[in-house]
Amino acid sequence: MNPIARLAREFLLALQFFTRVPVTGRLANWVGFSPDLLRASAAHFPLVGALVGTAAALVYGVVLANLPDSPFAPLVAAALSTIATVLLTGAFHEDGLADLVDGLGGGQNAARALEIMKDSRVGAFGALALVLALLAKLALLALLGDVGLETSDSPGSEAGVGELFTGAYACTALLLGHVVSRALPLLVIRFLPHIGGHGESKSKPLADRISLPRLLLGLGWCGAALALGSLVLEPVNLLVACACALLALLYLARLLQRRLHGFTGDGLGATQQVCEIAFYLGLAVSL
Repeated sequence: MNPIARLAREFLLALQFFTRVPVTGRLANWVGFSPDLLRASAAHFPLVGALVGTAAALVYGVVLANLPDSPFAPLVAAALSTIATVLLTGAFHEDGLADLVDGLGGGQNAARALEIMKDSRVGAFGALALVLALLAKLALLALLGDVGLETSDSPGSEAGVGELFTGAYACTALLLGHVVSRALPLLVIRFLPHIGGHGESKSKPLADRISLPRLLLGLGWCGAALALGSLVLEPVNLLVACACALLALLYLARLLQRRLHGFTGDGLGATQQVCEIAFYLGLAVSL
């Protein structure tokens, strides 16, 4: 098969698996499905993140540009952009965060934690994790939007690329945050064993470690997005934001290894959520 066609099939399968974007009819027949194809599609997780992040950035920018001038405008834009991402992904990663925290919070050992994580009901630990994660996202995205407003309104300040439109920093953060937070879990797939069990495990097709060429492809998508983001943000901003996301990854990887002795689909979802928040935090601190 043509390599370009193969990559397109892998991307569309990743899009179908990790979002609610419909891939149906003849297109779905052309894409097809196999465990090998799904494993290969992992390299395109960051590209799926670029699509989700672009949608979120568009919602944020349009909403902020059409709201009255108010200190609460960035918060409203942050809330609606977050709703857009949840609708687009079906809360796939948020569900993983809740399940993982429920399992680790209620399980005294790995076997018990995995048993709790398979329960579809959300417990107190998971609910609290979701609330805190959403609050952190909203607060940080609102802050980033407010930073953009203050910078563009400062008298006598030079207008840079980041001030070309209101909310440029927050919109760029949304795009990059979704890409980086989907690239870093590829390292978990590469270096930790899969312990999701059998049957209904969401990550069962990822049980085999991602190959080095596929890992490099995924990181390449991430690098391309960061290069695009450098048109708005300074290198130091990107460096601090990525460093915070990497620290979050190391913490989650160590937690998964210590408590579960490997990764599950829920662990990957939780890693995406925590790394996304950490990226926003690092960016806010650097600005």
